[in-house]
Amino acid sequence: MRIRLAFLAMTLLLLGLGAPACRNVAPTGELAVIETNYGKIVIDFFPNDAPQTVANFQELARQGFYDGTKFFGVVKDQGKPAAIFGGDPNTINGDPSTWGHGQPGQRKIPGEFSKTLTHARGAVSMVRKQDDENSATSQFFICVAPYPKRDGQNAIFARVIDGMNVVDAIARAPLFPKTERPLDPVVVNRIYLVKRGEVEVSRN
Repeated sequence: MRIRLAFLAMTLLLLGLGAPACRNVAPTGELAVIETNYGKIVIDFFPNDAPQTVANFQELARQGFYDGTKFFGVVKDQGKPAAIFGGDPNTINGDPSTWGHGQPGQRKIPGEFSKTLTHARGAVSMVRKQDDENSATSQFFICVAPYPKRDGQNAIFARVIDGMNVVDAIARAPLFPKTERPLDPVVVNRIYLVKRGEVEVSRN
């Protein structure tokens, strides 16, 4: 028994030494490509930290739910761009006054708030209602810069591994006066899933 326990402990130690720096970054075997009129953004998932959130996003992507939606908001923190917001089906052909509100009947998923992952630059996280922790549906945001006020408040489910230059370009887009909405539409042509190794990643 002692030999078995020692072998198990050594195995776990070796696995830990080879683990990625970010905790619980377990490969799902798939990456997501967000193809926009500004360029492509590639994201990698955190299925151990936010399994239901990851599954929901991947299912919507497979359904083509996000195709034709827009990044509708550039949110600033202390006067500088903090995150770009997208994923609302209302942005396909709805009135701009409804963008960011979502649609009745969308499936809600429970809040999976990490105690270790942070809203660092490149983090991809879910939008939710301020008064309801379990109200995330399809909307998400990508952090342009560290956004610590969202830590523990929104579910981080992925990170950008390629295309942060595209995220930055969207964040710099001119906005309608006194709004967070880009003057020229930032269109998501499609979001699709690919197997690891099927897309070239420059990690810029």
